[in-house]
Amino acid sequence: MNNSALRRAALALTLCSALSLAATAQPLPCPTTPADSAAVTDTLRAMYAAASASDLAQFHALLAPGFYAYDGGVRYDGDAIMKLIMQYQAKDAVFVWNVTQPEVHISCNMAWIAYVNSGSIKMSPTSPTVPTTWLESAVLKREAATWKLVFFHSTRVPPPTPPAK
Repeated sequence: MNNSALRRAALALTLCSALSLAATAQPLPCPTTPADSAAVTDTLRAMYAAASASDLAQFHALLAPGFYAYDGGVRYDGDAIMKLIMQYQAKDAVFVWNVTQPEVHISCNMAWIAYVNSGSIKMSPTSPTVPTTWLESAVLKREAATWKLVFFHSTRVPPPTPPAK
């Protein structure tokens, strides 16, 4: 075997070894802490604080590019859902939202949360306050040290049916 063939064989062996190591290498761990779970939950609470205050700038600060939401069977892109809430608030509607029973799951820079939103709706100053529960979930991604909303979903729980007489 000449030197050229020997070098090619050595190079091929080196490449095969490198590819084999790369294929079996374990990904670097993405450590998370309880503070990450709290930060994800706090992002949803901040979204509701922004909505309660009709603060569109604060709402925007919580969103990742391409954010969208599903609520009541409708897709809302960007801040469309916030603008809808603000329209109701302009007519004196009052919404109360509370993130309860959060379950947060984190994988590196992505997280999802599912929780029960226990709150109320009052459509006008003269209407009754209606206790309301929603089942909600969201997907977030970490940008630098901040969790941003990528997707949000809300399903309103129907009020209890009175017992049959």
